[in-house]
Amino acid sequence: MGEGNAMSEDRYSRQTAVPQVGDDGQAKLAAARVLVVGVGGLGCPALLYLAGAGIGRLRLVDADRVSESNLHRQTLFAQADIGRFKVEAAAERLSGLNPTLVYEPHALALTDARADALLAGCDVVLDAADSYLVSCALSDACTRAGVPLVSASILGMEGSIGVFCDKAPGYRAVFPEFPAPTSCASAGVLGPAVGMLGAWMAQLALHLLIEYPPEPRGRLWRADLGAGRFVPISFIGASEEGLPPRPLLLSPEDILPSDLVVDLRSEAEREALACTGAVAA
Repeated sequence: MGEGNAMSEDRYSRQTAVPQVGDDGQAKLAAARVLVVGVGGLGCPALLYLAGAGIGRLRLVDADRVSESNLHRQTLFAQADIGRFKVEAAAERLSGLNPTLVYEPHALALTDARADALLAGCDVVLDAADSYLVSCALSDACTRAGVPLVSASILGMEGSIGVFCDKAPGYRAVFPEFPAPTSCASAGVLGPAVGMLGAWMAQLALHLLIEYPPEPRGRLWRADLGAGRFVPISFIGASEEGLPPRPLLLSPEDILPSDLVVDLRSEAEREALACTGAVAA
């Protein structure tokens, strides 16, 4: 989706006036390809600012559809989008904002088997899925490809954001343990809080693409939006060495008829998304 990138001098004039950007920086953005996994509360503001900045090609990955409970924080969507795939509604909205770019919507879930192909050709990856296993899968794929990963997560008003891989340690070097299960549905989230981290993800992507100092790789920020506190942390010396293998992210088509599948979800979750042939625990 999109017509290809044709830079407008007027469209980006306020951006190229920034000394760190200029015409050379804008040309780098126009030639860039960015993968955004997760078109939700983090991904929506990130995509708005990336499209506004003139990133030449944006690849969107998310299997979910828009629901009414999304609308207070997922700023790309309107009431009329309820029921549509998020990536398709987002690409349409972004095309209206900046039709000179190329948008690639992929309405599918990120899995280990798909990660390398979805990442192919991209210069920066944004992990906006707010899922530990997605972050791990993307980190491993980015490490293999030598591509930086910007990852963020937030619940309530507390979150974190960092730049991993490509001259920096991977995600599990900082977060080695599977977190306690929770979600926005149970813990809640404020729209402006998640929007701030989403916009910050876009800022870090521009930072990486234009390559202006200081180097963001290997840096993490803990954010408490309620208290207005941001704590920077360097993890450049961290390592994933010695960690046990992590669980793999699979899609239904990855499961073979001979595999034994044990479904640990609640009855309501099993009814919402059935797994054929699974044994309920």
